[in-house]
Amino acid sequence: MSLLKNLLISCGFLLVVQSTGHASEIIGGKEVPPHSMPYMALLKTRKPVCGGTLIDPKWVLTAAHCVGIKEVLLGVHAIKKKEKESRQVSKVKKSVPHPQYNKGTKVNDLMLLELQTPVTTTKWVKSLKLGQVVKDPAAGSRCLVAGWGGTKEKKKNQKMSAVLMAVNVTVISRADCNSPKHYNGKPAITGGMICAGSTGNTKADTCQGDSGGPFLCNGQLVGVTSFGGKCGDTKETGVYSFLSKKQLKWIKQTMGS
Repeated sequence: MSLLKNLLISCGFLLVVQSTGHASEIIGGKEVPPHSMPYMALLKTRKPVCGGTLIDPKWVLTAAHCVGIKEVLLGVHAIKKKEKESRQVSKVKKSVPHPQYNKGTKVNDLMLLELQTPVTTTKWVKSLKLGQVVKDPAAGSRCLVAGWGGTKEKKKNQKMSAVLMAVNVTVISRADCNSPKHYNGKPAITGGMICAGSTGNTKADTCQGDSGGPFLCNGQLVGVTSFGGKCGDTKETGVYSFLSKKQLKWIKQTMGS
């Protein structure tokens, strides 16, 4: 499936439903059409550090390792432009990391950010509603990741991308991801994680700056960017927190409370 087709499916889904540190960057991706992913959130401490997904006018879903987030920017495409017409900036009222998040094993790498005031729904800012059930993507599935992370392979101290980027990645089975070809069980890739990355000679990955951003399959939010090895590494490929039935229940209960 082409990147453009996946983006169009993602946007169509919106219309139907009304809709290792800070790791993870877009490798091998392309700039998305401006504001074609109106649920994308840019998260800041003193500077932009992570991505997230607006899943409700008052809630953003991201990764638990994205600590210290003070501000959430919506309606962003080009970071350094003023974008006065599209942008909304919200302070974080409360950060709620998953109660069973483990920094060492990286399980349950999910966090909800409650905004001080609900955002206003516009053509540039829209929530991506969660499904009642999320299907576990099969090995070989092509899914979309997006963010403002760096774009250089295997380099440290990456600069954030000037614009929102996206790329299709290919799902790898958990058995393969736990094998010596990939992580070799260090850390263990659990049923709450999804491995996805490059196929063949085409590099596709996430890395520094993209953590917490969405993992989308056929326009549905299926996971959250969690961790990986060196950017673009085909061995230690990107890993995403899977929105299983159990995780969806936690998210909805937290938002409801």
